[in-house]
Amino acid sequence: MAERNIVTVEETLKILLEGRKYASVKDILTTMNPADIAAIFDDLDEQHLPMLFRLLPKDLAAETFVEMEPDNQELLIQSFSDTELKAVINELYVDDAVDLVEEMPANVVRRILAQAAPSMRRDINQILHYPEDSAGSVMTTEYVWLKADMTVETAIKHIRATGVDKETIYTCYVTESRKLVGLCSIKDLLLAKDDNMLVSSIMETNFISVSTHTDQEEVAQMFSKYNLLALPVVDSEGRMVGIITVDDAMDVMQEEATEDMEIMAGMTPSDKTYLRSTPIDLFIHRIPWLLILMISATFTGLIITGFETALARLVVLTAFIPMLMDTGGNSGSQSSVTIIRALSLGEIEFEDIGKVILKELCTAVLCGISLAVVCFGKVMLVDRVLLSNPDVTVKVALVVCATMALTVIVAKTIGCSLPIIAKKLGFDPAVMASPFITTIVDALSLLIYFTITKSVLM
Repeated sequence: MAERNIVTVEETLKILLEGRKYASVKDILTTMNPADIAAIFDDLDEQHLPMLFRLLPKDLAAETFVEMEPDNQELLIQSFSDTELKAVINELYVDDAVDLVEEMPANVVRRILAQAAPSMRRDINQILHYPEDSAGSVMTTEYVWLKADMTVETAIKHIRATGVDKETIYTCYVTESRKLVGLCSIKDLLLAKDDNMLVSSIMETNFISVSTHTDQEEVAQMFSKYNLLALPVVDSEGRMVGIITVDDAMDVMQEEATEDMEIMAGMTPSDKTYLRSTPIDLFIHRIPWLLILMISATFTGLIITGFETALARLVVLTAFIPMLMDTGGNSGSQSSVTIIRALSLGEIEFEDIGKVILKELCTAVLCGISLAVVCFGKVMLVDRVLLSNPDVTVKVALVVCATMALTVIVAKTIGCSLPIIAKKLGFDPAVMASPFITTIVDALSLLIYFTITKSVLM
């Protein structure tokens, strides 16, 4: 329903633009949310964007600009005069300005910084110096500070005077010599019994903060765990340097989830959305893993080659290889995805590896036995009776079922342990997901299959 409404608005705007009814276009746009306006702008012809953007009021224009795709942002910047660019840049919050600078090519960045106010330029440069994916790189320096010896009345006046340009004013930060000593909310100030009460008497001193070098994924988890609206960021000496707001944390969650999904699917992460990515972009991000996995499959081929004699004597064994490899790969993927999610949510640590393996072993035994029983019935009924294959004997069925059970146990053990070990070694656990686990389990399932075959049937 929402999509149909957007399409209707888009078509309406096109008709009004063709009729040069700009006042009506402005009336429609000013009633909309900046994110919805940006979505419409992304779908309109590029030639209309500069004119439509200029129809927006100053505050709405800045908010819409932040929500737009980088390609359209660059297009608008190229069409702006220096005065227009300066007006837009100085309306942005610092963290949004940093995101813009990171997305734009060098020549555009130079122009942006040239038009930014000195204080904005200083804050942008400060944030850009922090490591990528750290709390410092996603924070904003625009927050409301208070002093402990302020009265409630003075504090409220201070917020009125300085809060207009801050990203959030709900939580205020009490500092002494720039060091964070407490938090105070607008609610606390408004509900204070006496306007002459000191901020020190109502501020919260038991607060949560992060350092500038804390990983952004850990920061996002803290928002979820503690139900925060904003989180203060301090340097190594405890001095207040900025805050991270909940909207920034949500962006980090989306970014990290997307990155994990791409890695788990065997692709290198991309900063572009799918529709903005060209076939060459997709090729570059996909081909490295495909090459690695293709080459790693050589081990599977070597194992099959090493057991050519056994396969030649019992050709019927070949028919069960896909089923065993697929089951092993699926079993390993189930465990790895479960553990990767638990690691990302902070539910387990390396110290829990023993508990994890024991739990997965118990699960694997139950799954292995269940699959083996069903597999035995399938082999005897379908392969022997329905397909009338006399080479499928009870012994062959037992070999296949035993391999099935052992493969599931091995696959789940590997699938649960490798992500934990990877994180301990400093790698992204998502690397140890479906494609990687499947390749390892495929080779091991063949080794198990042929080892049991030689022991029982040869």
